[in-house]
Amino acid sequence: MHSVALRMAGALRDDVRPGDAVAILAADPGLIAPAVQGVWLSGGSVTMLHQPTPRTDLGHWAQDTLRVLSMIGARLVLLGPPFDQLSGLLSENAIEHRLLAELDGEPPAGPVEVGEDATALLQLTSGSTADPKAVRITHGNLHSNMRGMVTAAELDAERDVAVSWLPLFHDMGMVGCLTVPMAIGMEAVKVTPADFLARPLLWPELISRHRGTVTAAPNFAYAVVGRRMERADEGQFDLSTLRFTLNGAEPIDPAAARAFTDAGARFGLDPDCMVCAFGMAESTLAVSFAPLGCGIEVDTIDAGALEEQRRAVPVDAGEERARRFALLGRPLPGLEVDVVDDAGKRLGEREVGRLRIRGDAVTPGYLTVDGPLATQDEQGWLDTGDEGYLVDGQVVICGRRKDVIIMGGRNIYPVDIERAACEVDGVRPGNAAAVRQEAGTRRERFAVVLESKLADDEAAVKALRKEVAARVVDAVGVRPSAVVVLRPGTLPKTPSGKLRRAATAELVPAD
Repeated sequence: MHSVALRMAGALRDDVRPGDAVAILAADPGLIAPAVQGVWLSGGSVTMLHQPTPRTDLGHWAQDTLRVLSMIGARLVLLGPPFDQLSGLLSENAIEHRLLAELDGEPPAGPVEVGEDATALLQLTSGSTADPKAVRITHGNLHSNMRGMVTAAELDAERDVAVSWLPLFHDMGMVGCLTVPMAIGMEAVKVTPADFLARPLLWPELISRHRGTVTAAPNFAYAVVGRRMERADEGQFDLSTLRFTLNGAEPIDPAAARAFTDAGARFGLDPDCMVCAFGMAESTLAVSFAPLGCGIEVDTIDAGALEEQRRAVPVDAGEERARRFALLGRPLPGLEVDVVDDAGKRLGEREVGRLRIRGDAVTPGYLTVDGPLATQDEQGWLDTGDEGYLVDGQVVICGRRKDVIIMGGRNIYPVDIERAACEVDGVRPGNAAAVRQEAGTRRERFAVVLESKLADDEAAVKALRKEVAARVVDAVGVRPSAVVVLRPGTLPKTPSGKLRRAATAELVPAD
C-alpha cells in the first residue's frame, strides 16, 4: 500500500502544496487508504466527504457537498468509483479534481515536511451536510491520540489484525481502523458499510476467516449481529481470536452489548473482550477506554437522585427506579476529563454535570461557513456537550445536554426512553428516538418516534403505540404526548448513522 501511496504522491506533486485541503470521495477502502497516505506525503490535509446513500436526494447532497468544499477551501477533489460520475458537477463549479485510478507518478524522494500544528484531517461532524462544520485535527493531535490508543489497547503490529466495516468519513473508521493500523504497520481487513448493511454476518465471517483480534462498532451493530448470531448454525464462526471489541460512537446499551457477547460465546468469543469507550471527533477519536479484559462494567444508580438532585447514587440492580450506565474507562494517556456545573465549578465524584476534556489530542478549533471557530477556553478545556459524572476515575455519560427533557424539575435522558421503547416487540432495535417538543404555553412534553415493520397495519400500530407508551411510563414515570410509528429506513440519520433529533422532531404531528 505504501508503494502505491508513493506513486500517488508523485502524481500529486504539481497539484498539492503544503497545507492544501484535499477532499476524497470514493467507496473502495483499497483506493482510499493509499490516497490518504499519498495526500499526507504531499503535505496536504485530508477531508473524507460524506457519501450519498440510496435514500439521499442527490440534488441536495450535491449542493451541501459544494458548501463543504467551499468551507474547507478544497484545492482538489479525488474521485473513485462509484462517484466518478460527479466529475461533470465539479467541472461546472470550477473545482479541480482527479480520478484516483489515474494517480500514478514517479515516487518523490521523501515526504513533504510540515509542522505538528499543520492540519492533517478536517473531520466533518455529524449532521455537517445540513450545517457544515469540520473539526480541525493537526498532525500533533493525530499522533498523540494514536499513541494513546496503541498504549491503552496494547496493540501489537506483529500479533493484531483489525477487522472493520466502519465508514472512512467517520472518525472511528478513519482514525481508529485505518490510520492507526497504517501508522504502526498492523494488518487491517476493511469492507464498506454497504457490505455490512447488506449482510451483517459478513462481519463475524471476516473475523473468523482472517483471525481478527481487534474490531470496533457502534452499539446498534452489536445488537443487530447478536440477534443474527443467535440463529446461526453451530460452528459457523470462530471468534476465539478476538481480544479487543470496542463499543462506542453512540450510547451503549449494556443489555444489547451482553446479548452480543452471549451469542458469540458458543463461537469461542471471550465475554470479557468488549471494551466500552467514550470518544468524539474533537478529541481526534478516543477519550477513554474501559480496562482490558474486564468486559462490560455497569454503574447502577437511583433514577430519582439522578433526575432531581443530579447525583449518581448507587443502588441494587433490582430496584424499581434503577438506571444502568456503562463505565467507559479512564482517560487515555495525554488526556484529562473533569465535570463542572453550569457556573464552571468543578464537581466531585458522582456529581452530574458538564463533561470537559483537555490534552494534546484535543482540536484547536472548527472550520465553519462563517470562518474558523476556537474550541478551547483559556485553560485549554473543551466542553463536550455531554452530561455525565466520574466514578473511581472512570467516565460515565448520561446523555447529550441539548437533548435532556426537563419535566417537573426532573432531568429525563432520551436514552432511557428509547431503550424502553425498543424493548417492545415490533420496534426495530436501535430505531427509536425520544424528542423534546416545543412547550409554548404548555408544560414540557416529549414524543417517541420509532420504526416498525408493522407501520402499514393500522390495528398493529394502535397496539404498538399503547404498549410503547406503557413501557415508557414504567421506565421514566412520564407518558409521551405521542408515539409516531414509521416504516423501516425513514428515521432521519446522519451519514454516520446517528439519529438526527431535530429533524425527527419535525415528524411529530402538530396538536
